[in-house]
Amino acid sequence: MNLYINGRFLTQAITGVQRYAIELVKHWDALLEAGEMDAGNDRFTLLVPPGAIHDLGLKRIRTRQAGRLTGHLWEQVILPWYAKDGWLINLCNTGPLLKRKQIATIHDAAVFEFPSSFSVSFRYAYKIIQRGLGVMARKIVTVSDFSKSQLISHCRIPEDKIRVVALGNEHMRELQPDYGVYAKHGIEPKRYLLAVSSHNPSKNFANIVRSIEYLNDVDYEIVIAGGANAKVFGRAELPHSDRIKLIGYVTDGELKALYEGASCFVFPSLYEGFGLPPLEAMTCGAPVVVSAAASLPEVCGDATLYCDPRSPEDIARQIDTVMNDDRTRERLSRSGLRQAARFSWGSCARQTLEVVKEAVRA
Repeated sequence: MNLYINGRFLTQAITGVQRYAIELVKHWDALLEAGEMDAGNDRFTLLVPPGAIHDLGLKRIRTRQAGRLTGHLWEQVILPWYAKDGWLINLCNTGPLLKRKQIATIHDAAVFEFPSSFSVSFRYAYKIIQRGLGVMARKIVTVSDFSKSQLISHCRIPEDKIRVVALGNEHMRELQPDYGVYAKHGIEPKRYLLAVSSHNPSKNFANIVRSIEYLNDVDYEIVIAGGANAKVFGRAELPHSDRIKLIGYVTDGELKALYEGASCFVFPSLYEGFGLPPLEAMTCGAPVVVSAAASLPEVCGDATLYCDPRSPEDIARQIDTVMNDDRTRERLSRSGLRQAARFSWGSCARQTLEVVKEAVRA
């Protein structure tokens, strides 16, 4: 049996969705190399369009460039041709609409629930593709019970077709932190509040800025890391504040150092299929404040403080609780580490492979 993996994610900048695909494929490869995953007569091939910007260094899963097109056209026309003699595994919300023997991971239904957070072309394309995959794919994987309920509601996917598999965090534990990020941006460790995400409007960065006027006795910096992508999210303008330090894109090593050095990590997102940044922050020992919305209580449990994401005043109140109380910070740091230990890419890889096998056997 030929098992093909849609490698379009290797041409894209890394956000949570691409991180999931990269870690899943790397762990499948490691399991094969260690003999812990018996492929039997199955052969894994990662099919990639031209222009790949990431090299996973795979040892057992072969990588093959397929065709000359790129983007959606490559995925809809070229990819199913190269995967015609086997099963196709799609990991990043999209896949070809004219292939029946496929499995797809759809992380959330954000284009349906928060359409204004995306450019017009992006949201219409994704609505068509995700509804189509709900019909064509033999199995759908998603990342939380919340996302499962959303996909059932918006895409009319039968409940017994969907499997929930949580994400992992080994990528953050294994990273070497790049502490040079402090000097690079003039940041003092343990004297800043951190927010990290793409500038998608649903991530609610604007209310972080608005919450500043409610903060008491601020003698710390407020650092926001992450890039904007107008092609995907449209224009996501933030209110102006001289008290915010926008540092843009950071490397993985810099991100780990920022998590480790933060006195508080705040993530008041309005919508999340899973919520990888809070999990990463907890993995690095950062005290975390998140919104009581979407999948975040499912992922963070009782290891964080929760805020009303639509209330800048409530966001500020929870930030003040963390920033002005050493005991609260220590308690959240410990409980966050315990909560993060529940998640594993290794477990994610094994569970997802079981879904693939189930689809193939059916």
